[in-house]
Amino acid sequence: MSETVERHEFGAEVGRLLDLVVHALYSDREIFLRELVANAADAMDRRRFEALTAAGLALPPDAKVRIVPDKAARTLTLSDAGIGMSKEDLAQNLGTIARSGTRAFSQTLADAKPDERPSLIGQFGVGFYSAFMVADRVTVTSRRAGSEEAWTWASDGGGSYTLERAERSEPGTDIVLHLKEDADEYLEPYRLDHIVRKWADFITVPIAIVQEGREESANQGTALWRKPKSEITEEQYTEFYRQVGMNFDKPWATLHWRAEGALEFSALLFVPGMKPFQALDNDRDSKVRLHVRRMFITDEAGLLPSWLRFVQGVVDTEDLPLNVSREMLQSTPALAKIRRAVTGRVLSELASRAKEPDAYASFWENFGPILKEGIYEDHERRSEIAPLLRFRSSAVEGWTSLPDYVSRMKDGQEAIYYLVADDADALAKSPQLEGFRARGIEVLLLSDHVDAFWPEALARFEEKPLRSVTQGSIDLSKFSAEDAGGEAPAGIDALVAAVKAALSGDVSDVRATDRLVDSAVVLSASGSGPDLQMQRLLRRAGRGASGLPILELNPRHPLIRALAEGPESDVPAAAGTLLDLARIQDGDSPRDPVAFARTVATALAGGKPA
Repeated sequence: MSETVERHEFGAEVGRLLDLVVHALYSDREIFLRELVANAADAMDRRRFEALTAAGLALPPDAKVRIVPDKAARTLTLSDAGIGMSKEDLAQNLGTIARSGTRAFSQTLADAKPDERPSLIGQFGVGFYSAFMVADRVTVTSRRAGSEEAWTWASDGGGSYTLERAERSEPGTDIVLHLKEDADEYLEPYRLDHIVRKWADFITVPIAIVQEGREESANQGTALWRKPKSEITEEQYTEFYRQVGMNFDKPWATLHWRAEGALEFSALLFVPGMKPFQALDNDRDSKVRLHVRRMFITDEAGLLPSWLRFVQGVVDTEDLPLNVSREMLQSTPALAKIRRAVTGRVLSELASRAKEPDAYASFWENFGPILKEGIYEDHERRSEIAPLLRFRSSAVEGWTSLPDYVSRMKDGQEAIYYLVADDADALAKSPQLEGFRARGIEVLLLSDHVDAFWPEALARFEEKPLRSVTQGSIDLSKFSAEDAGGEAPAGIDALVAAVKAALSGDVSDVRATDRLVDSAVVLSASGSGPDLQMQRLLRRAGRGASGLPILELNPRHPLIRALAEGPESDVPAAAGTLLDLARIQDGDSPRDPVAFARTVATALAGGKPA
């Protein structure tokens, strides 16, 4: 005598939840397979755990999750040999929205020993309903371990489901998805294999895809980051590094640790040995992979700040739900704590490696400009980042650091001086350095694209202010120069006034300076506004600049001396040429390149400028 089919209404708000699952909770449709595989792995883990205390529940030695696509029937079946579900379990776990079998089962773990607890991955509940993203009907046939009864749950995702008695030869569960017309891709074994390897490659339960009666393994089953470091070879680390980051080199640094206590996670991170082929400037987000109990969740969790985006690898935690959404990730306290811990560990590793100058130099040349971004982006970490920075210098060969600079400062020197320009080769020859070199004052030479921004954000290091040498308010008079260059000509004051009058619309001031030795002129910025490099960047961005530059004249230079002692009528024409010369020295163009070229050509021909 056949059993009648029992029809039941879903628990509260099924329609609203299904709409949420299908359209909002998951950003990627293929996630459904991760959720169902996670549930199957969870069920097998639960059976293994319960077998510790109940006879007859042991997993078969060849137990695995089997994925079977059937193109003719347009079905996708997932089978497991897990704990299975009774009729009541099916009604409770799949009939009441957001009820989790895993959550209820976890209450039984309170008295279990830590090393006997299973790794609970998925949740029958919300995650199961992701199946309706690709299926218009789902049937679940399950037999509870220790029972002879099997039952089938079925629903089209509407307001009800059915339950009827079924047959299953062994304990476990079969989930059959009757796929929608637009879900053909999930009938292709190669596509299923790709999804499993992407999302579930490292869970310990074997997963097989069945094609034409043959089973093909679809996951590695070993999470390298979960193994003790003593059991991992350098070759295995390198192989995983190349796999996770699609690299071809060896890692410059490998960080592998497990955090325990209030917050538990495992991390295996790498600092690459070379720059990636794709510029890191194109995507400023960290791509460190977040796993929850070995299951891949996302590489968009922002586990490291953008200024550490060159770091690659995996963080795996026990403290997040598997089906956490991207929006939930941003506000989860546990993840915020993981971010802080992982960032601190990476900085600690860099600080340790920085004690080996030659090895650290290779890292700095690859990723130094990115690390500098942390100075103006991360106020909390500035004091940790600053000692890790490296610079070229006017005083020493190779790379130097801020602590090293401070240790070499002259008696009476109050500031750390730096010069920023686009061209690294031109920096060392800049006229801006002449007065500092003559007095033996070291200047840091900065040419990365971020160097116009971070010094102002850092402001001070070891109580020493950072000052751009292009700020004209710097007073070097208390330091004696090696070559004073003689006395200034008597007419210098009149020349300064005449040049200032001639350039009234182009400069904010003109003055004599003792900051030059070999050059006739130099531009500087006011002491309160942005330095010259920042002003140039603002002009290129079409945002203008705050104020005009100052033109400084070297009264001891032959050209300036000749103008000071010559007829005043020559000054207006010469003033524009002096300004253009100063602009060219700083990497800018003359105000009118054509007119400047004619002036130079006339001078070379021996005539007077018109």
